[in-house]
Amino acid sequence: MSRRLAVAMVALATGAAVAPARAEMDADQTLPAELSLETALRIGRRLQPQLRQARALTEAAEARVDQARAPLLPQVNLTATYSRATNNFAPPPGGTSAGMNPTADPSLTTYNFWRNSLNAIQLIWDFGQAWQRKSAARATAEAQEETERATQLSTDLAIRAAFYQARATRDAVGVAHETLVNQNKHVDQIQAFTEVGTRPEIDLLQARTVQANAEVALINAQNDYATARAILNQTMGVEAPASYEVVGAASGPLPGEETPLETMVDEALRARPDVAAKVAQLRAQDLTNRATAARYGPALSATAGATYNGREVDNLVWNFNGGFILAWPIFEGGLVRASVREGEARSAGLRAEIDLVRQQVRVEVDQARLTIIAGKAAIAAAERSLANAKARLDLAEIRYRTGVGNGIELSDAQLAATNAGFQRLQATLRLDTARAQLQKALGRQ
Repeated sequence: MSRRLAVAMVALATGAAVAPARAEMDADQTLPAELSLETALRIGRRLQPQLRQARALTEAAEARVDQARAPLLPQVNLTATYSRATNNFAPPPGGTSAGMNPTADPSLTTYNFWRNSLNAIQLIWDFGQAWQRKSAARATAEAQEETERATQLSTDLAIRAAFYQARATRDAVGVAHETLVNQNKHVDQIQAFTEVGTRPEIDLLQARTVQANAEVALINAQNDYATARAILNQTMGVEAPASYEVVGAASGPLPGEETPLETMVDEALRARPDVAAKVAQLRAQDLTNRATAARYGPALSATAGATYNGREVDNLVWNFNGGFILAWPIFEGGLVRASVREGEARSAGLRAEIDLVRQQVRVEVDQARLTIIAGKAAIAAAERSLANAKARLDLAEIRYRTGVGNGIELSDAQLAATNAGFQRLQATLRLDTARAQLQKALGRQ
């Protein structure tokens, strides 16, 4: 009964500890009616499983630092044993002194014996082995912290890209709806002309065909919008219906997005956590190599202990001891030398990885920068194309009403205006995504 009570109390305490965190997570699962990019980032930074996993790995690395520090502190052991055994004495080989003869008449009589001991050992000097391992664990923890930051940057980029995609599909729904409304107007106009005999029946059939295609395009756009919001939910780590509307305009220019490439690369190399993580990993490996090389030397420790032994529990005898231990592995079959070689090879590999990351940073920065330049030009061209397409559509409508144009000319003008609208949306999406990529490439949150 007491065990069940203890389990219940532990469960209650655990539940009370996690309840506030769980309540906050549940609050984030309740999405607002209108979702902005800032809100999406805030929710994603809290709920995204990859970020929570990276946070747990960082905490584990911090715990390993404490583990590596433990050998530098005193090690104290308390033991208490009870045994019952016979008391027949047998001298070890070589025992020739008086009093070392075996028991003359061994018996099966048993006796109690209580053993209690308290022992402590403190490392004094081991040529830096333990200290270097502790420093290496600290550098490894720092590398994991930078890896966690890199994970957050990648998550932010994924959320931004998914949000921009959802916003683009939202705008595509608007374009498709505007196209359908305009086409419905054309059908009504052409039907009126057909009824009075000023236009052939084929114009009405052509307009109704275009109208049906516009309806299909609107349905597809609405489905794409719903799918994009579902993907955005997954990117944020949200398990809830995507019943919100994304809100917000196109992204503004990033500070310094037009600066020279070398300036951007310098900023990225200073700020990128993946670069810092590799540098910290190299530092940890170098420290580990020093700890391994220190195994060539001895280790000196101080010991102290006390015992409290005897046959009767109320008549135990104290003894104290103290001393030093010098341990020196003279030959381990070449193990230390091989370990040193392995560590040096690992360091060389990490230096190569740092160079690879630096090169990758340059490529990512340059690629995002060039895409932004192209994106700005594409938007300008898409806006001109859209303006011309709308002017062409207005002119085609006038020509059709006055009897100069025909139905094919009108439908072609409508299709061109719709395509121009979608092209502008795609150009805006590419520019927004490129800015998000540059933000991540520069190591900015």
